[in-house]
Amino acid sequence: MIARAFAPASVANVAVGFDILGHAIAGIGDTVSVRRIDEPRVRIDAIRGSAVELPLEAAGNTAGAALISLREGLGLGFGFAIEIDKGIPFGSGMGGSAASCVAALVAANALLDVPLSREALYPFALDGEAVASGGRHGDNVGPLLLGGVALCTADRLVPVPVPTSWHSLLVHPHAVLETRRARQALQGSYALGEFVAQSANLGLVLSGCHRSDASLVRAGLRDVLVEPRRAGLIVGFDAARDAALAAGAMGAGISGAGPSVFAWFEDADQARAAAEPARAAFAAAGFESDAWISPLDAPGAHLC
Repeated sequence: MIARAFAPASVANVAVGFDILGHAIAGIGDTVSVRRIDEPRVRIDAIRGSAVELPLEAAGNTAGAALISLREGLGLGFGFAIEIDKGIPFGSGMGGSAASCVAALVAANALLDVPLSREALYPFALDGEAVASGGRHGDNVGPLLLGGVALCTADRLVPVPVPTSWHSLLVHPHAVLETRRARQALQGSYALGEFVAQSANLGLVLSGCHRSDASLVRAGLRDVLVEPRRAGLIVGFDAARDAALAAGAMGAGISGAGPSVFAWFEDADQARAAAEPARAAFAAAGFESDAWISPLDAPGAHLC
């Protein structure tokens, strides 16, 4: 028995929701094939398409760790053999580790005698993602399970409705910034006022999404807590973000841990118009880049 699944890239944090808010990106992702085996273990048979060497030991790989958690959590008497085809660049801030993890779970779920709901897969996805990031945060895996924009707490997945016309722009400079290094930049103390401001911005963005009110999103979609500490790690970030804002973005910021930059727009035409100025900003800093335009309600992981 074999199943194959695709999971797209994602934008985590979304400026205002550190570790709890994310959305899917159409057009790029990872594909994972899972075979049900009689041996009561999880193994990784192949990883293709990665520019860096990724762990073949199941416990050290997000896809493998997620299926180990699934096996143990459900008390399964059989195991899984995994093959991963990477489509998301390593250390890009585009949720590559989460994509492999969720694609593996969706494929393995199809091989269960009684498949689980997407929400029921969430704890296993958190276990898998923790291998790469060092923490159980769901802002990448959550939207990949549900699709679209999702609020992802420690034990809940909440879909966030957005107008079908709203689109995102994701620009990836050809540079690597590992998640663990980016998280180290956040060490230290924070002022209470910074948390209050960030909470207000998160509230505005969520309210704007639920009410389809772009003015509320424009008022709130800016990171006053994390971005100031990470921006210096990304050469060309300020110029790329400002280019997107000048082109009419509702807001823009660092995608996940970076170095990719995301921006939200009220329609696809605005997002397309902003892509070249944002890429030009990275080019001026010495980096080639790629860009993707995606609806904010992009689909999540699916069998293929």
